[in-house]
Amino acid sequence: MTWALKRQIFYISILVVFFAGAGFLIARPYFNKPPTCTDGKQNGTELGVDCDGSCVKACLNQVDEVSVLWSRAFKIVPGRYNVVAYLLNHNENTGARKVGYRFRFADKDNVYIGKREGTTLIPPSGNFAVFEPGVDVGNSIPVYVTFEFTTAPVWEIIDQEKIDQIKVLVSNISLTGEENIPKLSATVRNKSLFTIPGVSLVTILYDADHNAVSTSRTYLEVLKPEESLDVNFTWREPFTGKVVAKEIIPMFSIFNAELK
Repeated sequence: MTWALKRQIFYISILVVFFAGAGFLIARPYFNKPPTCTDGKQNGTELGVDCDGSCVKACLNQVDEVSVLWSRAFKIVPGRYNVVAYLLNHNENTGARKVGYRFRFADKDNVYIGKREGTTLIPPSGNFAVFEPGVDVGNSIPVYVTFEFTTAPVWEIIDQEKIDQIKVLVSNISLTGEENIPKLSATVRNKSLFTIPGVSLVTILYDADHNAVSTSRTYLEVLKPEESLDVNFTWREPFTGKVVAKEIIPMFSIFNAELK
């Protein structure tokens, strides 16, 4: 091998080493990416693919389905009804921001009348209500009401400390005028330092057998830290049964509550 050829091989070797090193430095970040909650892999502290551990999203095998306890229609005036589904989230620190749902209505002969669709949040832990106001069914009477979710919840883990801190309390519940124009009043208090936007208050009234007699809803644009507000619910007609118990369910997105 001549000296000139050896020199060429030497220079070529240097170039090969140089480009190999440069290629390694360029490619290294792509092969050594830190785990993220959107990389489509189970890595880091995740207990599933992009879920649990350091991720906000909860793994489906760690979450129980929401139970639909009942769903019913309540007459406002002839032909118009408020509709409510009463549900239970079994998951203590897991909720969902936005889930699609559908109500279906049928008459006493189980003949389909119509449907109403919408979206709702799922608060963490406990009972909650989905309320649809003023459903128009014409001359039909909705005897059977079914409720179902139309999209799968994207479950998110909520910090337990935040859940413990945010408390919306309802007190001073009073019902008057049952014989003619019923009116229910109450006091709603934000017992936290969080500002809570978009608070929906659903009231359900029960008879002695704990059957729901009627329902209504009111809305607060915002509930400021440690604020107390008086709210009222009214009905156009007397109830069909004697009310012996009253429940008011505050519905709000814990995800949107902020310290301000």
